[in-house]
Amino acid sequence: MTIKHLTAAALAMAALVAVPADAANRHVDIVNKTGLSMHHFYASVTGTDDWEEDILGKDTIEDGETFDINIDDGSGKCKYDFKAVFENGKSLVRNNVNVCSISTFTYER
Repeated sequence: MTIKHLTAAALAMAALVAVPADAANRHVDIVNKTGLSMHHFYASVTGTDDWEEDILGKDTIEDGETFDINIDDGSGKCKYDFKAVFENGKSLVRNNVNVCSISTFTYER
């Protein structure tokens, strides 16, 4: 092979493994260290007025547990607001969380 062919092959391989910026990993481990069971968890694109659906569904995150959540809603956005609702009915809201740059988010007492 000539240098020209090797260069073309290398560029073709690089194109196969390149990941577009909007395809960032949006999986976040939600860690519960509150002393309470987390019964509901919501994540909505920052700036929206709707909490969308409860991501946990029928699941709960017990105190000391970690739950992997895929925050990707197809919008390509990275900044989300989180809302966790606990067994006592109280909620904690965290705004403007960049799910493209973190892999773990911890709720603590």
